[in-house]
Amino acid sequence: MMKKLLLCFTIITAAAQAQEKKTWTLQACIEYALQNNLSVKTSLLNTETSKVNLDQSKFSMLPTLNGGGSYGFNWGRNIDPTTNQFVTERINSINFQASSSLLLFNGFRLINNYKQSSVDNEAAAEDFIKAKNDVILNVVTLYTTVIFNKELLSNAQSQLATTTQQLERTRKLAEAGSVPRGDVLDLEAQQASNELNVITNENAVNLSLLRLKQALQIGASEPMDIGVPDLDVEDGIVTETIDEIFDRALTVMPEVKSAKLKLQSSLYAFKSARGSYFPRLSLNGNLFTNYSSAIDKFTPGGYPRSEQLNDNLAEAASFQLQIPIFNGYQTRANVKRSYFNTQQAEINLVSAKNTLRQSVESAYNDALASSKTYQSALKLVNARNEAFRMAKQRFDNGAANFVEYQTAENSLYQAKSDLVRAKYDFIFKKKVLDFYQGK
Repeated sequence: MMKKLLLCFTIITAAAQAQEKKTWTLQACIEYALQNNLSVKTSLLNTETSKVNLDQSKFSMLPTLNGGGSYGFNWGRNIDPTTNQFVTERINSINFQASSSLLLFNGFRLINNYKQSSVDNEAAAEDFIKAKNDVILNVVTLYTTVIFNKELLSNAQSQLATTTQQLERTRKLAEAGSVPRGDVLDLEAQQASNELNVITNENAVNLSLLRLKQALQIGASEPMDIGVPDLDVEDGIVTETIDEIFDRALTVMPEVKSAKLKLQSSLYAFKSARGSYFPRLSLNGNLFTNYSSAIDKFTPGGYPRSEQLNDNLAEAASFQLQIPIFNGYQTRANVKRSYFNTQQAEINLVSAKNTLRQSVESAYNDALASSKTYQSALKLVNARNEAFRMAKQRFDNGAANFVEYQTAENSLYQAKSDLVRAKYDFIFKKKVLDFYQGK
């Protein structure tokens, strides 16, 4: 029994360790978010609903067919439905009927309704892509923030390790009387400051991970680690012009495609509403037959039920024409509403294009600014690194005091932090420009 418990504990511990070591890639985060995001699920349901509407508009152009029947008993004085004679007895009766109708013309309303549903289905598909794009962009932003904070944490830990190493060396020198005791105290204060920076950046990492979990709808207590991909800043410049990016975005971004399709849909709806002004012509057909037990009284030897149903079979066909004359202003009101909806759809399309242009312009300017910031931060790190190397060398040789050393170290740490921030800011904003181009 003890061995079984030990084995179960070992398996549970191994599973827990495997879960703790699970690393989420960016692709895994995106796929998980797309599967669980409620907005994406809602948009998918809208897409499926539009498919149902499309099928309904397609099959509405086919003839209708309805059938029915009844079986009943009558007591007392009745009319035999098969002979039209009065009888006083219980009658068993059976009735069957079928009817069909084919719409021949109604001002092309069915055709326009089908075209409208087809365009609405395409628009719903573009809205679904837009919903997924929003989720992807949000996940990428949060994922990049986690990576950025992890690199800041790495820089803070590196600075702490450097200060700790320098503190141990200075303590030995102070014990030997080579440097004053005040240098040790200054380094201890610097070490405490570096430890605070590490704690601050650890909190930033945990907070950014929490926000990523919330976007993925993962519990805050679930272990999660982020894999840091090999991100390349490439050449650090933006090669495309703003007009080239915007022209490309107009052809690939789903929100613009959806607005165009919804404008087409409103035009078909307007044509369909105008179809109500035209007459409606339909072809109708009917079949009817019945059976009554009363006929057996008048037929020697009885009347077989199947023969009676065949003999009583009646057929009818007719054309039906409906001409709209006055219907309480409903048709005219519907046409006006459809026209206004068309005007609103045109406004929505212009608004979608303007919003896209503003987004592209902002993203382009942000990318240019971040490119310049990155280039400047890169030069600053190189300069600060050389300055710190020289200050450390002078401090080790006793030619510089601790204030000079601390200033050079803090300046290098700040420059490295600014470079990390500039690096990920530029990478993300460059990818946003690629996103608007459908890359």
